[in-house]
Amino acid sequence: MDVERCASVDNLQDLDQALLADDRVIAMVYATWCPFCRKVLPVFEKWALKEKRRLLLVADDDERAADVYDIDIFPTLILFEKGRIVKRLDGRPGVGLSEKQIADFIKSCPPAEPG
Repeated sequence: MDVERCASVDNLQDLDQALLADDRVIAMVYATWCPFCRKVLPVFEKWALKEKRRLLLVADDDERAADVYDIDIFPTLILFEKGRIVKRLDGRPGVGLSEKQIADFIKSCPPAEPG
């Protein structure tokens, strides 16, 4: 049984490896100190188990991924295809993201190609 649908990385090297491993990855870039991120982490993980998707948690306390991917607000959701950003949803200042926004974003992303 594949329970590990929501992998987790905390550095750019591991993020690069995860993006190489799958053609299509939905990542949530967050910081552990962010209260809005802590609130929605369980929501994102729930969707990882519910959907047949490759979802990735990217802990970015030192804000290196934020610099590389031009992220100003945590959390931010990004759809990567073959390592490139094709779609993103940035959190709102002082609010973050709602459960509905996360669900709608994940559902709007095309599923991975079978194979």
